[in-house]
This record gives sequence, C-alpha cells and structure tokens, in this order.
Amino acid sequence: MGLTASVLAVDAGNSKTDVAVVTAGGDVLATARGGGFRPPADGVEQAVDALAEAVTRAFAAAGVTSVEHVSACLANADLPVEEEQLAAALHARAWGARVDVRNDTFAILRAGVAEPLGVAVVCGAGVNCVGMRPDGRTARFPAIGRMSGDWGGGWGLAEEALWHAARAEDGRGGPTELARTLPAHFGLGSMQALIEALHLRHVEPARRHELTPVLFATAAGGDPLARSVVDRQAEEVVAMATVALTRLDLLAEPVPVLLGGSVLAARHPQLDDRIRELLAHRAPKAVPRVVTERPVLGAVLLGLDGVGAAPTAHARVREHFAA
Repeated sequence: MGLTASVLAVDAGNSKTDVAVVTAGGDVLATARGGGFRPPADGVEQAVDALAEAVTRAFAAAGVTSVEHVSACLANADLPVEEEQLAAALHARAWGARVDVRNDTFAILRAGVAEPLGVAVVCGAGVNCVGMRPDGRTARFPAIGRMSGDWGGGWGLAEEALWHAARAEDGRGGPTELARTLPAHFGLGSMQALIEALHLRHVEPARRHELTPVLFATAAGGDPLARSVVDRQAEEVVAMATVALTRLDLLAEPVPVLLGGSVLAARHPQLDDRIRELLAHRAPKAVPRVVTERPVLGAVLLGLDGVGAAPTAHARVREHFAA
C-alpha cells in the first residue's frame, strides 16, 4: 500500500519559499524550494502563483495531487484579516482539505521547541515576536513597522546608524565613529558623500542593509553611540518577549524564548549578552536560545500538530531535517 501524504508544509519568506510533503507518520516524501513571497508588492494571486510552482514540483516528486492539511507559515501575514485572505487564496488551489495560515514567525518558534509552547523574537530585516501555548492561545504583534510601534531589525538599525552619523558630521548630534565607518564601507570619505550617493542611487538603496554589520563592528570597537544603538535593540527584543510571555501567563514558567533572524543568529556578543542580562531581570524563568533549525521544519511540525500526529512522527521529521 502506498504512502498517503497528510501535510503540505509551506514556509514562505520574502526571499525564498520552502515546501515539504509529509505523511502522518513523519516521513518526508518530497521537498522543493521556490522564490520569495511578497503579497504587498505582487498582489495575493501572483504571490500564491509563485508558491504554486514549488508546490507542484513537490507534489510531483511525492506522487500526490493533494493532502489532508496545508500548514502555511507566510511572510507578510501580519494581521488576522491578511491570514484570512491568504487562507482563502490557498484553499482555492485545492491543495488540501484544510488550510491553516500563520505568520512565518510561528514557523521559527515551532521549529525550536519540543511542543507548541514558548515565545520567538525574530530580528532580521525587520522585527517581530509571537508566542503560543499548547491550548491554542497565541500572542503576536502587528509588526508593520514604526506605525505599529516597532523599532529595529537590520533595516531599522542601518537607518538609525545613518541618522546618527549624518548628525555627527554636520554638528547636530554628538560625535561617533559611525560618521567615518559607514561611508568608508562604500569607499567614500564623508557622510555627505554617502548621503549623496544613496540619494542619487550611485549606491543602490537596497545596499543599506550592508551597514548593519558596520554598526555592530563600530560598537565592538567601543564607540559609545554605536553601543547605545545596539543596547536599544536588545531592549526592544526583551520588551517584545516579556509582553508576549505576560499575555500568555508564562512569566512564572521555565519556557523557551527563541531568538531568530539574521541579526540575532549572528550572535553579536554585546547584543546577545545584553538580551540575556535583561531577560534574566525581567523574565528570570525564560530560557533564551538562538534558533538554528530550518523554519520549514516548524511549518511541518505545526501541520503534524494539526492532524494529531504521534510524537514519533515529530521525532522522525526532526531527524530528517537535522540530516
């Protein structure tokens, strides 16, 4: 008797999409990778079309045409109404009888915990935080940017570094080595030259993200202003985690606080140490850990949760992705 696929797991980020077709017993029948998932820029239907290419390849490799349950963890699913819209679009593709759409931060959280319990803070290009309990309760933030109260992430840190460096050079702000190190990264001699280069697109605006590692290097060199920006990022990470733990009544329990995304995964000593120091003070029971597991694993595990799979299935899937 042939294997029956129970779960289609989708982890769709801004830059890439990973999908997996899995049985209820935890056997991974096929995986595939596709392009980025950007509904705000491309529209919902075109974004789902991009998912369809990877799903079609995975289904063909698995020898199936549909599954019981679709577990989709999607970038830009920041609000419940967006989750509903995306779930409707995925359901219309008839990939599975049931469709569960969540923000992609939930995939990072579930990948790093043995059961659906804990909080994850992701600091990559932007910043986001989610939490969950086994009873289905969740905590989350809109994570739309400054208008929803967010600060930081790689893009935000680069913008903050530029702001301080510009003001340091023209006298509106205090001195900082950033006024030298940021333009030097692009081979330029002053902030004025860098500002002009960015404004006139002699340096592509998308390359601003390259300035975040320069900020951390300048902080590591002892620059007080750069260090203050890094400390503020730590404050923001811990503030989000503490609020999520509080909302879920988890402050008094030893639960994981997972740290993910490119900025946190880089393990910058100042940022990492300050986050752990602040957590120890504000949420002393929390157990911080940097996530190294692939997010698609989290989407698979959420799907297995959804079909009531046995613990052995979860273990088998973890072994597959660890290998």
